[in-house]
Amino acid sequence: MSLMSSHPPSLTPGSTSLPPEIGCRGSILSILWEKFLEILIFFLISQQFISFVSPPTHPPTHLLCCKDLERTTVQQRISMGERKTTCTKCGTNFKQRSDLIRHERIHTGEKLYNCPNCGKSFNNSSALTLHQKTHTGERPYKCLNCGKNFTRSSRLTEHQRFHTGEKSYKCLDCGKSFSVNSALIRHWRVHTGEKPYKCPDCDKRFNVSSSLKTYRRIHTGERPYRCPDCGKSFKERSSLINHERIHTGERPFKCLDCGKNFNQISALLLHHRLHTEERPYKCPNCGKNFRVSSALIRHQRIHTGEKPYKCLECGKSFNVISSLCTHRNIHMGEKPYKCPDCGKSFSISSSLITHQRIHTEERPYKCSSCRKSFNISSSLIKHQRMHTEERPYKCTNCGESFMQSSYLIKHQRIHIA
Repeated sequence: MSLMSSHPPSLTPGSTSLPPEIGCRGSILSILWEKFLEILIFFLISQQFISFVSPPTHPPTHLLCCKDLERTTVQQRISMGERKTTCTKCGTNFKQRSDLIRHERIHTGEKLYNCPNCGKSFNNSSALTLHQKTHTGERPYKCLNCGKNFTRSSRLTEHQRFHTGEKSYKCLDCGKSFSVNSALIRHWRVHTGEKPYKCPDCDKRFNVSSSLKTYRRIHTGERPYRCPDCGKSFKERSSLINHERIHTGERPFKCLDCGKNFNQISALLLHHRLHTEERPYKCPNCGKNFRVSSALIRHQRIHTGEKPYKCLECGKSFNVISSLCTHRNIHMGEKPYKCPDCGKSFSISSSLITHQRIHTEERPYKCSSCRKSFNISSSLIKHQRMHTEERPYKCTNCGESFMQSSYLIKHQRIHIA
């Protein structure tokens, strides 16, 4: 038999003996056959090693049919959901395309998930699930420190950091630390000036989505948070919580300087400025300083003469809404605020608070010049004019100035007479 006459004989699958054409073991043909097998095995192993160390630059092919696999690989990637995962609107990156799709609904305003109870719409199913818990009242996650319940575990985790004092998220610009990452992200926008959330009704922009959501209720008139005790409705849940403390009498915020308790943390912060004498808000017209921004806004209306709050009953206008509310009670004859000590009733809550200081003898307003104390801020303001010699009330007829408006009114009667 010629050695080159045909293809090498084939082995029967599973057989360990030589093919009958080769002959017995030890013959020349059997020796050549064994050498051939050794070379073939070495060649195959070498090829596998080379392909592992240096992958081929040409497109991968199938071992048997040599079909190009490059196109198949791309198709498989598409079928597996590999897509561009960067938002074209704001540049935010996402790990999965499904997360990008949900995010894009923030920009488009698309809301596919409707609540069957109230008809409210949401841009993702998880938000709808959380919303439905407001109807069921379900709050399965409870804080072991204070007993407060939450609708989701992430809210509980964030809340627990208030007890531990943990603030692991730090701003690289100013060093301020936060207990939750979302608070840090919102804070960053103070430095960048970014306001990505735009109102579709009036083009006003906000740096957090919750502010936009709350603001839009001005346009819609929606007040979803209702007090179960008196039926009063609110635009924000925090406003309802603060309001409910009127009914419960709860005052969880305590001043560390004097021990006084407050039902709102904002009230505590304002009160604390009485101790520190901090007045960060300054009038650009007269240089007067105020503890709160709202007081500065009200004060500036003295200079501008603006009176934006008008009574629909008699047409009288006021520069602050509280004055309008007080005035309305004159028409209605309503005095809903009653003193628990003497039974006297008042048309506004601030009048009741001021009145109660007669019983408690509290004088929280102290003069920084002579340390004299007063039970109402207006008395302190009038008193301080004795030190500053300020005379803000000027007669338009003769130009004479006075410390108090009552003095100006008396003076003007001279001109009328």
